[in-house]
Amino acid sequence: MKRPDAPTETTVHGDDWDGNDLSGQAHTRVAFVDVDMTEVLNDGGVFTECTFRDVRFNASAHTEAAFLNCTFTGCSFFDATFSRCKLVGSTFARCGFDLVKVDGGDWSFVGLSGADLRSATMKDARMRESDLSSARCGGATMRGLDLSGASMHGCDFTRTDLRGSDLSSLDPRTVVLDGALIDVDQSVVIARGLGLDVRPDEDPSKG
Repeated sequence: MKRPDAPTETTVHGDDWDGNDLSGQAHTRVAFVDVDMTEVLNDGGVFTECTFRDVRFNASAHTEAAFLNCTFTGCSFFDATFSRCKLVGSTFARCGFDLVKVDGGDWSFVGLSGADLRSATMKDARMRESDLSSARCGGATMRGLDLSGASMHGCDFTRTDLRGSDLSSLDPRTVVLDGALIDVDQSVVIARGLGLDVRPDEDPSKG
């Protein structure tokens, strides 16, 4: 069940922030509506309980920035980069993630239900108890992610590179894994998720 959006206190509507440097800025309970944030630089900026509607984040670069309990609706993140960022509790609906790159950071409790992440590259990020239900991840790179407690029911991982990610919460009977790239340890987790009894090979000639 989607949590209600946090109430906003001020609104920025239709502004052109293309190329602006948002580093170090702090915004709380602001509604950003139809704002152009293309190619913005954001080093350490903090957005808390903000709402973003139809905002363009294309080619933006965010480093050690925070979007805490924010709501993104109809936003575009084409070729955006998030390095060591914190997006805890934020939710995304009807957003575009073409060529988005995530490197590290904390995306725990993030809502990405139904998201199209097929061209995304996500590495080494914490995504504990995130909602990836029905997300389309076919062909994506999702390596080294902490997905413990995550909801992945109905997710399409066709040809997804999942190596090094925590798949302990994945029920292989409820997702699509055709051609997914996994490591040996993950294969054991998935086999057990299918109800198989995984044991080391015992040579009857020994003992």
